[in-house]
Amino acid sequence: MSDLIIGVSAFYHDSAAALVADGVPVAAAQEERFSRRRHDPSFPSRAIAYCLDEQGVSLDDVSAVAYYEDPRLKFRRVLATFAGAAPTGFASFRDTLPAWLGREGKLRTADTVRAGLAALGRGRVPELSVRRHHESHAVSAFFPSPYESAAVLCIDGVGEWATTTLWHGRGTELRPLAELRFPHSLGLLYSAFTYFCGFKVDSGEYKLMGLAPYGRPRYASLIRERLIDIKPDGSFRLDMRYFEYLRGQVMTGRGFERLFGGPRRMPESPLTEREFDLAASVQAVTEEVVLRLARTARERTGESRLCMAGGVALNCVANGKVVDAGIFDEVWIQPAAGDAGGALGAAQAVSLERGARRDHTRTGRDAMSGALLGPAYGDEEIAEYLESNGIPHRRLDSTTLAETVADGLAEGKIVGWFQGRMEFGPRALGARSVIGDPRNPDMQSTMNLKIKFRESFRPFAPAVLAPDAKDYFDLPQESPYMLVVSQVAAAQRLEADDGGASGLDLLKVRRSTIPAVTHVDSSARVQTVTEHGNAAYHRLLTAFKARTGCPVLVNTSFNVRGEPIVNSPHDAYTCFMRTDIDMLALGNFLLEKHEQPSWTEASDWRDEIPLD
Repeated sequence: MSDLIIGVSAFYHDSAAALVADGVPVAAAQEERFSRRRHDPSFPSRAIAYCLDEQGVSLDDVSAVAYYEDPRLKFRRVLATFAGAAPTGFASFRDTLPAWLGREGKLRTADTVRAGLAALGRGRVPELSVRRHHESHAVSAFFPSPYESAAVLCIDGVGEWATTTLWHGRGTELRPLAELRFPHSLGLLYSAFTYFCGFKVDSGEYKLMGLAPYGRPRYASLIRERLIDIKPDGSFRLDMRYFEYLRGQVMTGRGFERLFGGPRRMPESPLTEREFDLAASVQAVTEEVVLRLARTARERTGESRLCMAGGVALNCVANGKVVDAGIFDEVWIQPAAGDAGGALGAAQAVSLERGARRDHTRTGRDAMSGALLGPAYGDEEIAEYLESNGIPHRRLDSTTLAETVADGLAEGKIVGWFQGRMEFGPRALGARSVIGDPRNPDMQSTMNLKIKFRESFRPFAPAVLAPDAKDYFDLPQESPYMLVVSQVAAAQRLEADDGGASGLDLLKVRRSTIPAVTHVDSSARVQTVTEHGNAAYHRLLTAFKARTGCPVLVNTSFNVRGEPIVNSPHDAYTCFMRTDIDMLALGNFLLEKHEQPSWTEASDWRDEIPLD
C-alpha cells in the first residue's frame, strides 16, 4: 500500500487539507468550499474527511500528518515584534495575546490539530510533523514540478520569520540558499497599498493588480525613495516609519497619508485617479523586485528553470514579466501558491523524508493532475439531486453536450460549467467555471455586473486551446494554471482610439478581436488547455472553435462576489438561479434558465453579499 501523508494548513486564512501517496498529490481542497465561508481559517475537518473518502481510507491508513508552519517559532516572532515596537502597540499586544495563550490558542496549535483529527472519528491520530512555512511553500513549488532540478523562489507576506526565500532543488533534495526576514516583506508592502486603496488585506490584492493598468506609475519613484530600498540582487528593506503593522492591527497610518496626499480610500467609495496610480506604482515596484530576485536565483543556482510559490507568486502580471524577460527557459508556478498550498508542501516534505521519489519528472509533466484534486460528482449523484428536487434538465452524451453548449455560447449565452473534480487553488480552470464568448464586447460588463456582482474594472481571463495560444497571445510557454499574464498577439489587436479617456472610461475601448478578455493595457491572464490536462474543457473549446473559428473562451470562477467557488451540484444550481447565467452544464446534464421554475426568496440576497 502507498505511504499516505495528510497535510494541513489552518488558523490564518484559506485553511486546506491535502493527501499525498508516496509524495504524489491524490486529493486536496480548501475548507471554504465545504463550509461556504470564504477564506475559512478554521480547522479543515471537511477537507480532511473529503481527502480520506476520496481514497477510501481512514486515519489508520495514514502514516503521518504534517502541519504547514511552526506556531512556536511564529509566536517568538510576534513577541519580538511587539517588544521591538514598545511602548507603542501595547493595546494591539494586549488584544493579540489571548489568541495565542488561551486553552485553544495558536501556541497550542499542535494539540488543536490532534484534537480536530480525533473528533473526526476516522481512526487513530497519526504522528504530527510540524514544518516551516517557507519550507512548505518551497516543497509545494519544486516537488510536483516537471523539473529534475530548478531554482525555487518563494515570496509572501510572512511565515514564522521568512518573507522571501531562495532554494535550489535537485532530484529529491531542496537546499535553502538565502532568506529575507520580517518586517521587510514584499507581500506586506503590496498589502499595505491594498489596504490604503480600500480593499481587504489577504483577499483584495488581486483587485489591486487588476486596477493597475488603469493608472500611471507616478508614485513609483516615491515608493523607491521613501518606502523600500531595493538592492541590485533583489533584496530590500522597508522604512518601517511608514507602516503600522508592527504597532497595530492596520497596515498604514498618518505617515502613509502624508506621503500619498490624504487618507485611505474607504471600502466601496468611488475609485479615483489616485487609487489607479497607486496600484500602477506598487505593481511596477513589485515587478522590479521580483525580476531582480529571479536574476539572482538564476545566478546563484545556475539553473535554467524556476519554480515559484507564496502569495506573491499569485501576482500573475509579475510572473509574466519574469517569463517575458527570458531569465529562465521555463517557469512553473504552484497553482495553489498561497497558504492553502502549504498543506500540500508540508505533506510532501514528510514524504521526501520517508523516501518518496519524483518519478513523474521522466514524463515531462507536473504531478498536479491539472490541479483537479477536489471532489467530483458522478452522473448518478447529479441525476438524483436533479430528480429529487424536480429540476428540469436534459441528459446528453459528452460530445453532444459540448456541441450544444458551444452553440449557446456562440449565440451570446453565459454558461455555468461544472465538470469532474474541483480545482485546488484560487483559480477556476474549467471544472467550476462560468464561461462566455470572448468576441462579444459586452461580455465583460455583463459578467461583472449581472453574474459576479462585482466591480466593473475587474478583467476576465481567457482559456485557449494550447496549440492555438501563439496565434492569440505573446506567450512563450504553456500556462495551464492561469498564473501568467501576456500581451494579446499583434494579429488580434485592433487600432484603439481612446480619445484621451482615462480611468474606468478605458473599459469602453475595444482593443482586440477578443475584447472580453483583453485588459485595458492589451494584456490577458492566459490559461492554455490540453486534452491531457482537462478532457471535458478541451472538448468544449474544440467544439466552440469548430462552431466559430475561435479557440478561446472567457473563463471566470463559478461563484458570485463574497462566496467561495461552488463545490456541489446544489451550490452550482443555487448560483445559476440567483444570477443571469443562461445555461448550466452539470456533468452530462444540461439545464436552461427559461425552463426552470421561478426563483423567489424572502429578501434580496444580493444586499447580503459580504464585502471582500
